[in-house]
Amino acid sequence: MNRRVMVKVPASTANLGPGFDALGMALSLYAWIEMAIPQDGQTVINLHGDGLNGIPVDKSNLIFKVAQLVFDRAGVSVPELAIDMYIEIPLTRGLGSSASAIIGGLVAANALIGSPLSQDELFQLSTELEGHPDNVGASLFGGIVVASWDGNRAEKVTINPPADLEVLVAIPAFELATEKARHALPTQVPMKDAVFNLASSSLLVAALASGNLDLIPHAMRDRLHQPYRAALVPGMAEILERATEHGALGVALSGAGPTLLTLVKRSSTRKADLEVFLVDTLKGHGIKAETMWLEPCSQGPELTIVREPSGQSFMERVKGEVRA
Repeated sequence: MNRRVMVKVPASTANLGPGFDALGMALSLYAWIEMAIPQDGQTVINLHGDGLNGIPVDKSNLIFKVAQLVFDRAGVSVPELAIDMYIEIPLTRGLGSSASAIIGGLVAANALIGSPLSQDELFQLSTELEGHPDNVGASLFGGIVVASWDGNRAEKVTINPPADLEVLVAIPAFELATEKARHALPTQVPMKDAVFNLASSSLLVAALASGNLDLIPHAMRDRLHQPYRAALVPGMAEILERATEHGALGVALSGAGPTLLTLVKRSSTRKADLEVFLVDTLKGHGIKAETMWLEPCSQGPELTIVREPSGQSFMERVKGEVRA
């Protein structure tokens, strides 16, 4: 096998407010992962770009480990790998960086050995690894994913994002571990809150599937997780309460946070107002944040297979696609 494979994987946001561990959407931020069998027979892992400090560059690397799961499942042995990765997705910010790495590793490893595993098999394996199907489903299939997992099998339906939908995120300048955000949640919730979220998430799915964006302000409200996590992100409670007054269709904590995500009509004339509101509100609570306009990403991983050396470096192959 003299092939070299590169995978471009979208970021994702999960929950979208009420759809806890069930709703995800792919976003136009990406991770690039290239994989090959090393010519000298020794594993080498190269990290490119900023913000990747602490990521292992030995066989404890997440991408190496998920690749080995693919090889084991397929019944082949590929003990050594050459891996290059560039990630423009902020790490530990609630934008699915770990899910994109898992999907990138699975898809690249599968392609490297001739794609013996189906997309569904990759979905099942990634859900087992991540523990919930929303982020991995969005990164694998693209678009908006409505998913469930009973601990044995994951199921999903994908929805094409409405054409008039844009995303504005405010990314605080601090990390929030998913485990910490999970520990903030109660083990039981009132029945009325569970019913509220069931109704809201159902309405949100219907609104997104039908393109009826006017329903989103009513549909993105949540009582299961965001109220309990608000203390972890100073300013979050105010943003959740008032973002729609500044032009947002709806607002949510992205995944486990700390990123805050707003859905916006493409035709809105209040985009600047909303951006200022997000930044100033967080700043008022002592939090520096970066805003970023993103698109819902309608497709999953883009795979390129190179059978002959191109003479280009990994970053030369990535160059031109990275956000300015």
